[in-house]
Amino acid sequence: MIDVMMFLLVFFVLISINVLPALGLKVTPPTSAHPDKVVERTRVTIGIDRAGDTYIDGKPISLAELPERLRGLASEDKPLAVVISGDEGAGLQSLVSVLDGIHPPRAAEIFCKGGILKPRFRRPLSARKRALFSSAMAEARRPS
Repeated sequence: MIDVMMFLLVFFVLISINVLPALGLKVTPPTSAHPDKVVERTRVTIGIDRAGDTYIDGKPISLAELPERLRGLASEDKPLAVVISGDEGAGLQSLVSVLDGIHPPRAAEIFCKGGILKPRFRRPLSARKRALFSSAMAEARRPS
């Protein structure tokens, strides 16, 4: 019994470090005639706390200094990607002030995370779903 366990242990160790090749399908990944170039970005996190104070990568900064600091971080070969992270108690005016300071073309991409901005997208109902909904509502209103 111990021999079988030792064999299984050695087998799985050798498979995991690729000493014994595992059988698999040989596939050639697809290629593209015009591959997209991967662009490296300079990532900057702007934080907004409950009091409305702003921070760049954890260091306090005033709203007046923000545009100039972002201009210094951006370059031609590495565009700026800005992540706005805020406290859920931060006011909307604080967010708008930060967005004014970021205003493109200073940032190539702007992401919001945390409780400061929770977008709620709602797609309109399709004709089929609208018909099902209205028939269900009519059914519910009908006296039994």
